[in-house]
Amino acid sequence: MEDPYIWMENLNDERVLKIVEKENKRFREFIGELSDKLFPEVWEQFSQPAIRMARITKKGIVVSYSEKDRVVIKWFDGDVIVDSKELEKEVGDEVLLQGFTTDEEGEKLAYNFSIGGADEGITRIIDLKTGEIIEEIRPSVWNIIFLKNGYYFVRFYRKEKTPDGINPPAVRMFWKDREGEKMVFGEGLTSGYFMSIRKSFDGNFAIVTLTFGWNQGEVYVGPIDNPQEWKKVYSASVPVEPIDVIDGKLYLLTKEGKGLGKIIAVKDGEIEEIIPEGEFPLEWAVILGDKILVGRLVHASYRLEVYTLSGKRVKEITFDIPGSLYPLDKDEERVILSYTSFTIPYRLYEFKEDLRLIEERKVEGELRVEEDFATSRDGTRVHYFIVKGEKDEKKAWVFGYGGFNIALTPRFFPQVIPFLKRGGTFVLANLRGGSEYGEEWHRAGMRENKQNVFDDFIAVLEKLKKEGYKVAAWGRSNGGLLVSATLTQRPDVMDAALIGYPVIDMLRFHKLYIGSVWIPEYGNPDDPKDREFLLKYSPYHNVDPNKKYPPTLIYTGLHDDRVHPAHALKFFMKMKEVGAPVYLRVETKSGHMGASPETRARELTDLLAFVLKTL
Repeated sequence: MEDPYIWMENLNDERVLKIVEKENKRFREFIGELSDKLFPEVWEQFSQPAIRMARITKKGIVVSYSEKDRVVIKWFDGDVIVDSKELEKEVGDEVLLQGFTTDEEGEKLAYNFSIGGADEGITRIIDLKTGEIIEEIRPSVWNIIFLKNGYYFVRFYRKEKTPDGINPPAVRMFWKDREGEKMVFGEGLTSGYFMSIRKSFDGNFAIVTLTFGWNQGEVYVGPIDNPQEWKKVYSASVPVEPIDVIDGKLYLLTKEGKGLGKIIAVKDGEIEEIIPEGEFPLEWAVILGDKILVGRLVHASYRLEVYTLSGKRVKEITFDIPGSLYPLDKDEERVILSYTSFTIPYRLYEFKEDLRLIEERKVEGELRVEEDFATSRDGTRVHYFIVKGEKDEKKAWVFGYGGFNIALTPRFFPQVIPFLKRGGTFVLANLRGGSEYGEEWHRAGMRENKQNVFDDFIAVLEKLKKEGYKVAAWGRSNGGLLVSATLTQRPDVMDAALIGYPVIDMLRFHKLYIGSVWIPEYGNPDDPKDREFLLKYSPYHNVDPNKKYPPTLIYTGLHDDRVHPAHALKFFMKMKEVGAPVYLRVETKSGHMGASPETRARELTDLLAFVLKTL
């Protein structure tokens, strides 16, 4: 098939840069001053402080905290260790401060940051006593596990071959000490594999998880200081997550069976079921002393359950507002948990014998969260959240994703608060392809089943339209594929479309950047059987001059090195060709996950302005 816009895959082509400049200007003219007027309101919500990560060390708790225009890594009740604003001064560009980790003693800290919002960044290891940089690694590495005399880390090869000669993208694990680094795990693994390492709580064992795509998992265990002795202890053709090794038993959360998650213990090849599958999926588990804490997802919001090590249920804790709950870290006595919802930027909890609230931020005003179901084409019930303010002016802004085993659970969207205060309604849809109802729900929305995801979304949008709402459909990344596929199939179910950092050309996604790692999820365009179902829905190949499309905003970042911006650019040209009312917004300083807080807040404000203007 001839691709008329293949030249747009070269981001250095003068024509591409000219179009970007021209279209950015045209979009600015369309939203006029509205965005500038709205920015202070979005910024106020965006800059609500929130704790993103925490690590408990022997010297205290280190947290990553976002506040106003900066992200800081600091001691919980004390000094700032790293400040994104200071980093920006140092490198002379916008900086996105990503993850961090520490050693148990509280003597060393490793953190990642990227410049201009690229995925690929820099890792620094610093001495917590003196603040000095011990080491800087480019491009960044992940999953650092400190031991007394060195550390393990995982490196993702994007552009060059691995040391054992495998073409990128691929991952490998290394050990590094005074003598240098050596590869210790992953030899021969091809593209599509991911790996992570953790240390057992008692510090004796390495627990390594190897996954292929988002589907199958293997777990290796062995002495922390001797990779030669790491052995495969468990493997499954479904996702599996290790919890810990206790008394020589490896506790695991596996999605075997119906895919709803159960906890098992493995010792000497013997498997013992601890917590069986329930009606709703288990999403995570933590062992604290003689208890197992689990997060269970009930219609896409969390409840906390507590069990004994033998699997007897002790208690269940529910929350006043549907929300998301995640463990941040633990020590001998307690687990620290983070909670968020549509109207709560964050809560920090501590669990010892019971759950105790440590800190909270919430939004003022009469806001309420409701839930409902729509019925998809094949009769499947599709759950969604509805968030409303004091008045309902029948304008709905609907967010969806539907893929990669990711559950859309309640979280805080800063730009939604000003929308609710203007009579808008925000909707979050739980579509197949995610993990909201377990692994079967995920598989019902991947590869040849991808059409189910679009049908689920159409069902939610249609129901809202029947209830008299004007509807704006929004998605980013794989959610951008969702909205563009729904747009090309059923433009009548939406009054506006917002498509962010999207995957859209389903015949070439595997040839752009790291796209080949998504083959397990989407299928392989080079396989004629897969190509057939991919072509059927590929938004880029299904733009129809005879359809009437609603106002559409396609937005991306020139430095997105995860999803190639060409998906957005090429689709924009196809839509323009048929005379659709389409706009393009290209962030010239930003990558897939955004750049500085202000850049991200500006982008969200532009989305809000577009929704208010078009609805």
